Amino acid sequence: MFNSDRGESEVVETWQRFVQGLLGVLALVGAGVMAHYYAPPETTGLEQQVHQLTRQVADLERQQSFSPSAVDDARESVAYIYGIYHVSGRGQRFRARVAGTGFVVAPGLLATNRHVAEPWYGDREVAVALRQGGSPVLEKLVAYFPGSPLPVKLETAVLATNGDLAVLRLEATAFTKKLRPLTLSETPPHVGESVSVLAYPMGVTGMVAKSPAVVYERLSSHPDDADTAGELAALSLIRPWATFGHIGDVAGDKLIYDAPTARGGSGGPVLNLRGEVVGVNSAYIDGFSGGTLGITAAELRPLMETAKRAALETATVVR
Repeated sequence: MFNSDRGESEVVETWQRFVQGLLGVLALVGAGVMAHYYAPPETTGLEQQVHQLTRQVADLERQQSFSPSAVDDARESVAYIYGIYHVSGRGQRFRARVAGTGFVVAPGLLATNRHVAEPWYGDREVAVALRQGGSPVLEKLVAYFPGSPLPVKLETAVLATNGDLAVLRLEATAFTKKLRPLTLSETPPHVGESVSVLAYPMGVTGMVAKSPAVVYERLSSHPDDADTAGELAALSLIRPWATFGHIGDVAGDKLIYDAPTARGGSGGPVLNLRGEVVGVNSAYIDGFSGGTLGITAAELRPLMETAKRAALETATVVR
């Protein structure tokens, strides 16, 4: 037999449970909404961190990249050096040529390696001839700059007593007076620092190799000499290479870096990110791509001061 009071009670209890469950669901939804607006989910926090790190990496990459204009502007002050010398004495005589790089460091002054300015410096074969009474003679030493079809005569201003550095005097012309000296860095170089080397690796051979096809076909069979360099200059094809790398070590007056170079690159400027000279390219270890050697710019300063004083004294005497 059906009890109406009991049925009504069960309905009420069921309704109460439904309402309580509905309220619980609404409470959970409300908590979720509140959490969304007032406490961002963990994934949102991670996304923000990722975006922040991405921006920081991009900033570091920009800081560690070279300004194209800084490197390109510096190239105008970097010259290809070509010379001829001979050694004779006691019935022996041999003649050779030298190719290298130099860069303007002050009005009328060009920095390079001593073994470019004085080609027999450090040459063991020549050293033997000199001990036997031979005499070295520098017949010719000229510089070819980007933008000029004419060579510039060079004279020795000062040679390093110890070390492979030299400062040369530039022939005074309307063109050389307009050349912009490169700035020496006031701060010492550090391991890991980004650097660029501007130079003429492989000399004329390298410049012919990167010349337009028509020029290459005509000059590729020509000898690596002043005549070929003159033709390249006349065609405005005298331009230094720019290679990039990082400093691997700083040992006293020596820099070690991995910006590649080759014969003919001796004397080129080693630039930091600001386009300032931190060293002078001098040699490379054959077979080791990270073994390019340079001399710190600090070693160049006293030579520059000596050359400037000598120029001032000469000017005073002439007056």
